Amino acid sequence: MESRYKSFVAIENLADHIGQTVTLSGWVYDKTEKGKLVFIKLRDGSGIVQCVLFKPNVSEEIAGNAQQLTQESSVSITGTVRAEQRAPSGVELDVTDVRIWQLSKDYPITPKEHGVEFLMEHRHLWLRSARQHAIMRVRARVIKAIRDFFDGNGFRLMDSPIFTPNACEGTSTLFETEYFDLGKAYLTQSGQLYAEASAMALGKVYTFGPTFRAEKSKTRRHLTEFWMVEPEMAYFDLNDDMDLAEDLVEYIVQSCVKDCQRELATLGRDVSKLEAVRRPFYRMSYSEAVDWLNKNNVKLNRKQPDGSEIQIDFPWGEDFGAPQEEAIMQQFDRPCIIHRYPSEVKAFYMKRDPDNEKVVLAMDMLAPEGAGEIIGGSQREDNHDLLLERLRHENLPEDAFQWYLDLRKFGSVPHAGFGLGVERTVKWITGAEHIREVIPFPRMIYRIVP
Repeated sequence: MESRYKSFVAIENLADHIGQTVTLSGWVYDKTEKGKLVFIKLRDGSGIVQCVLFKPNVSEEIAGNAQQLTQESSVSITGTVRAEQRAPSGVELDVTDVRIWQLSKDYPITPKEHGVEFLMEHRHLWLRSARQHAIMRVRARVIKAIRDFFDGNGFRLMDSPIFTPNACEGTSTLFETEYFDLGKAYLTQSGQLYAEASAMALGKVYTFGPTFRAEKSKTRRHLTEFWMVEPEMAYFDLNDDMDLAEDLVEYIVQSCVKDCQRELATLGRDVSKLEAVRRPFYRMSYSEAVDWLNKNNVKLNRKQPDGSEIQIDFPWGEDFGAPQEEAIMQQFDRPCIIHRYPSEVKAFYMKRDPDNEKVVLAMDMLAPEGAGEIIGGSQREDNHDLLLERLRHENLPEDAFQWYLDLRKFGSVPHAGFGLGVERTVKWITGAEHIREVIPFPRMIYRIVP
């Protein structure tokens, strides 16, 4: 049977069909009437175009179909594509036929203002709005850029499991479930450990999928289910890791600048700030960052035993929070990589700096404009005995990590990798206020529907 999908014309491609008669299938975004004219804004998922119906040019039935259309009614509209410089898409459609598939009644999301809770309850419909539509298209472009970058640079996609028998990023943020007769299993916090095994087989790999953190956080940056891409590379050290992270982020951002101009305009994004995201990025060590915070009088709030709070200088050894990250980034117009963090605040698998045992060869990439951390990575500990020592120090079960220790027994090599959070990256690029807007159906500690 011959497929007809290639015959469908998308609104975003109408400029290629000027002067031609086409049929568009979609949903009514808005409709107004003025005398003998009916103006229908039609959306089809690729864009919005104004369709103009002149009543004397069509039958009474067709004119009646156009007049009874309501917001989000599903229709197929036939007409001739006409160039129109005043139109946002550069074209309009002179209508000759209107076919109604379904008339929508009492659509709940109207042009008036709605509260966030109402919109989140109707997320399945909110996605149809111009702003959310633009964000989702940028998200899709970010994901394509990620895949294009790695696929074009000799990486192989290797899927890591969603169910795991152990923790990767600490036991306090695990989602737990019973796994048949085998005891407890956990939703993955990261695909990294398995990506390390894959890298020992294929050299350069990346894993890309959903990850889960049972963090009881309500910030604008946190989700309990989010997507992460995690490259892992054999024979890479920390410097190689940072260079790759810079290359990737530059490629993602500039791909969006090039291909998402219409979406970024819809969002009111200052594209000049994205155009500035070019290598080399800024870099500073954790110790340099602590010195900067204290020289610039960025204090840390410390709770006292009586419940009161005092402000103190930022102590070396404490992990940075959002206030410290945002303060550091106010001086930069493109991302900055903070490297060599205190060993006690980082994961067990990170390699100690041979020049300073107090720090690990770890790095976080912070994005400007208040975006915060978008990448976390490190060079991994490749020495079996040292890794075993770290496992024991963290009271992690050796049996569950035996396969991971095996990687250090059979052809161990220096290796490194990182994880990039898709939603945090999209939030930064789009300028979205809250991370719940940049994933189709957000999962947060207080929301699991729709």
